[in-house]
Amino acid sequence: MNLLEDRIGYKFRNPLLLAEALTHPSLRHETQRHHFDNQRLEFLGDAVLQLVITEQLFGHFKTEPEGKLTKLRSRLVSREGLTVHAARLELGSYLMMGRGEEASGGRKRNSTLADAFEALIGAIYLDSDLATVRLFILAQAAPDLAQLVEEPVDINPKGHLQELLQAISPRSPAYELISQTGREHEKTFVVRAVWEGITLGEGTGRSKKQAETAAAVEAMREKRWEQIAEKNSTAASSR
Repeated sequence: MNLLEDRIGYKFRNPLLLAEALTHPSLRHETQRHHFDNQRLEFLGDAVLQLVITEQLFGHFKTEPEGKLTKLRSRLVSREGLTVHAARLELGSYLMMGRGEEASGGRKRNSTLADAFEALIGAIYLDSDLATVRLFILAQAAPDLAQLVEEPVDINPKGHLQELLQAISPRSPAYELISQTGREHEKTFVVRAVWEGITLGEGTGRSKKQAETAAAVEAMREKRWEQIAEKNSTAASSR
């Protein structure tokens, strides 16, 4: 547990809270400890996470309406995002779970990792206070928050790009992986969006999906497809 505390930058005064946060429900059947797993802490941690992220967005995006703030928050607290946070901390390796769950790949299951991350938030909150757990949450979410500030897109960039391009040609954009670097749980992916032989944009992210989204955002910003649209228009007018 000390290694995990070093990773998260927090030392628990009550180690039982950390143990509870790391106990998967599957272990109950083997230990008969029916009230000791991370589900209640997950419930609490989800509420604390929502509050901290909501407060952060409310304070930064001062003129955005409720609907957009809700969409931005959804991006930050998505299951995929929480799984990335948990993987970076290698939470899966610290989880205590039943043998059957472990044999079926439970330590790497997205839902398990996301739930454990929320339970960890709940445990830190109970062991300290809101100010302390806020620092932890914002430290974990810092890269995603920075991306939101730079590109506060509240649409589905990949879907929107595809709609724009299909108005010109029936061919959909392709997303090609250029590189992936870093350790297993700390990889950085670089992807490019390609359409009709043109590289529309490149993006970087901590998952391939995140990198594809970033590539679509750059593609919409650069609008390199306009040269294809202009060529098609010129060809049609010369007939």
